[in-house]
Amino acid sequence: MSTLSNTVAAPRVPVLADSFATSWIKNAVLVLGGALFMVLCQKISIAVPPSPVPITGGTLGVVLIGASLGSKRGLAAMSLYVLMGLFLPVYSENREGLDVLINSASSGYIFGFVAATYVVGWLAERGGDRRFLTAFASFVFAQLIVFGFGLVGLKLVTGENWSWVIHNGFVIFIIGGLVKAAIGAIAMPAAWRFRAKTR
Repeated sequence: MSTLSNTVAAPRVPVLADSFATSWIKNAVLVLGGALFMVLCQKISIAVPPSPVPITGGTLGVVLIGASLGSKRGLAAMSLYVLMGLFLPVYSENREGLDVLINSASSGYIFGFVAATYVVGWLAERGGDRRFLTAFASFVFAQLIVFGFGLVGLKLVTGENWSWVIHNGFVIFIIGGLVKAAIGAIAMPAAWRFRAKTR
């Protein structure tokens, strides 16, 4: 974790979106684009019984949006996604509405998306997305935030014991989470290398 600690202590550096966000209109487009990208990620949804929570592309969306946009734009994009879900079927399994947000097995995870996106963005603003190891560490940390919120929400909604909650809300998702963190940790440094070559 020393790699992550060094990242946290670093001063702010540009994120990918800073190259394009030269006006408030472009900032708004980036935020909207981030929200729509999250919609696409959540369209990937695989049921894994007996868990009431599906495997989705959501946590991959969180790390890519946060790292690309930074903390404030990332927070705005994810908040916009959450608000869209109140009126449009953009949550996992094409669900929508206030009940999904506050009274479903996915409720805690959705709030975790918002918090984790901000954290990933903050770490990216300290260079956390520039190299594979720092990106992987920050992306795993972000997923732990999502699961932390998610497990509390799952416990409150289902009333199941903690053993059941941890197994069906976290353990069965560990491998997939690590794979998604690795994909993000490969994608972000590659995006930075591509940007350097096209400057």
